[in-house]
Amino acid sequence: MSSGDETSGPGPDAGLPEASASAGAGDDGSGEGDPAERSEPGPIVFLTEPVRRRAVEIAAVAMPGLVPGRVPARLRRFMKFSPPKRAKLARGEIAAALDRDEEFRAGLAEVLASTDSPLVAAIGEGGAVSPMADPVEVAALTYLLRPEGWRDLIASAVDAIPDAPDVPAAPAAPDEAGQRKLASLEKENGKLRGALADQRTAAATLQEELRRARKDLRDAEERAAKAAGDLAAEKGRLKHAETERRSERRRLESEVESLREQLDRVRKADKEAERLASARLWLLMETLSGAATGLRRELGLEPVDDRPADYIAEEYCDDPEERPFEGSRGLGQADPQRLDHLLSLPNPHLIVDGYNVTISAWGETLTLEQQRNRLVQGLGAAAAQTNAEVTVVFDGADAIFGAKPSARGVRVLFSAKGQIADDVVVELARVEPEGRPVIVVSSDQEVADRARREGAYPVPSAVLVKWMQRT
Repeated sequence: MSSGDETSGPGPDAGLPEASASAGAGDDGSGEGDPAERSEPGPIVFLTEPVRRRAVEIAAVAMPGLVPGRVPARLRRFMKFSPPKRAKLARGEIAAALDRDEEFRAGLAEVLASTDSPLVAAIGEGGAVSPMADPVEVAALTYLLRPEGWRDLIASAVDAIPDAPDVPAAPAAPDEAGQRKLASLEKENGKLRGALADQRTAAATLQEELRRARKDLRDAEERAAKAAGDLAAEKGRLKHAETERRSERRRLESEVESLREQLDRVRKADKEAERLASARLWLLMETLSGAATGLRRELGLEPVDDRPADYIAEEYCDDPEERPFEGSRGLGQADPQRLDHLLSLPNPHLIVDGYNVTISAWGETLTLEQQRNRLVQGLGAAAAQTNAEVTVVFDGADAIFGAKPSARGVRVLFSAKGQIADDVVVELARVEPEGRPVIVVSSDQEVADRARREGAYPVPSAVLVKWMQRT
């Protein structure tokens, strides 16, 4: 609730009959008076004296139920008195506050509405009011509660009030109905006082909780300050450790860089030494190979078919068997192991007369394209299993149909127009350097003889076919 400001209204008797000498007991506020009041009359001027007095009495009883901040400052000094005494002493101030302070009047209406009075409930909800109800009580409550159409309700209640003599009557003892009303009001006042006591107890409890909360907050702030100090110290320690770690890292990086440079120098020296050793070894091997080739040329040595063992066999043996082909180490010319022996020589070159092999092996079952593909795939396996250079030569590049075969490690050649594969095979053997093992596969005797004269080892086509089938 918002606190009410001090009201700077009229004097103690403003708005009441005593405010004007010409106003009687039934004055409705329409007589001669202050021009300001005649031009802008407040709501209180519609009330008769009994209604005004009753409204002040009800307000005096309901005032303890307000929060102290909603009681006008000029009325707070009367809160320590009982309701009848408060209504008597502060009559003018209460009437002026009801006339001018809407917040004060609305607060009293809320206090009255919180009671369980049937008359208050009927007036506040705009329901039917019992005809047995006191019209003065009805008009006073209607003025305080201000339901919808409250002005008409007040006018109806005022009309129902019996006329009273203009002369003031001697105060009479309250009748039984008045005593009951007074008892009811005292009961309501007790309820309001109890509610006020409960509110004050709750306020005290809240104050104690607020005090404890503030104490807890101060303790928390102290702990937070201590934790912040510890955190700052730990942060400084970590910063110092991080500085040391970075310094150590830079030192280690410098050492690693120095070691890397030393390793690079060692590797470079080893590489140079290896290059020098390789160059010297290569030069020595070239020198030895050249010396052997030159010695062979000087001596005029040619490949021979005879071996020393052949002479012993002819001289000391009866009817010796025919000597196998040269370089076979006792293997037959058609034995596939002979081809294994030749391919195991250092850096051999296998030259194959293509169609001579395929036609003799698969000429009756496969087409030429299928024959080429099968031979090239088989030679690819041979290239993968050995360290030999493999070359296969076919006749007539212009006369082939289908895609040219290919396999990894196999050189596939087709003779040009006007050339035959036999001549290409012999030329391949001829251009190889002396001393390199060259193996020519062909069953053509002329090709075998020409290849032998070029220093190659001729091998029949059937040997290659058996070798590929075995592998």
